[in-house]
Amino acid sequence: MQPHATADLPVPPTATESPLLSYRDEATGERVDLTAQQVGAWSARSASLLRDGCGLGPGSRVAVLLPPHWRTAAVLLGAWACGLAVSFRPRATAGLAVLEPGGDRPFDAVFVTPERQDDWLEDVPDAPHRYLVGTGPGRLADVPLGWLDWSAEVLRHPEVTPDHTAIRPTDPASADGTTYGQWGALAREVAGMLGLRAGDRLLVDAAEHEQPLKWLLAPLSAGASVVISANLDPARRDAIVAAEQVTRIL
Repeated sequence: MQPHATADLPVPPTATESPLLSYRDEATGERVDLTAQQVGAWSARSASLLRDGCGLGPGSRVAVLLPPHWRTAAVLLGAWACGLAVSFRPRATAGLAVLEPGGDRPFDAVFVTPERQDDWLEDVPDAPHRYLVGTGPGRLADVPLGWLDWSAEVLRHPEVTPDHTAIRPTDPASADGTTYGQWGALAREVAGMLGLRAGDRLLVDAAEHEQPLKWLLAPLSAGASVVISANLDPARRDAIVAAEQVTRIL
């Protein structure tokens, strides 16, 4: 089911536009399609929030505890557009201390779903700027004191990527020190391993593949589009492949 356009959802693509990123929740029927222009617009809003709203820039560190989702893509691409170092923490690490080089350094911002923020097994890092990112349609109904709703705050910022210091391939793109150049090379390598080519459409089971290297960076580096399926029923996979014109499955 295609959602109606709202203040915090992208306008559905027209028949002549091809979505770069599609998100579908098989349990609720929610569907969001974003063209390349829309992905860029939401990423630019996120970058403006981080730079102008939070005062962050190259050298700043953010923690991202989010599942594969169109909002996650906007958060990550916005952070990288500002030259930030990202610590991505999948749900699989719940209850485990996340050890990484420089792990004793504080984070400047944290993004987490309400479910993980409330989970006693999660080690959600503290930060001066704390955002809850919902995975359902619309804004969050209840936001705890000390937190902000990303979906509401990001709309205060323009769809234009802010000027920033030039990002060098040797700058750290993740909190463990992996550089932008290294992530780019890894993304291209993974795309090659998956056999991705320009024009491919990749189906991703959100529950099975949390790492953005596979569901976001690799397909984008190859010029492929992505279909993220939450609550995917294996019995319906073939029907989804046909309906979405999928050419590759992750």
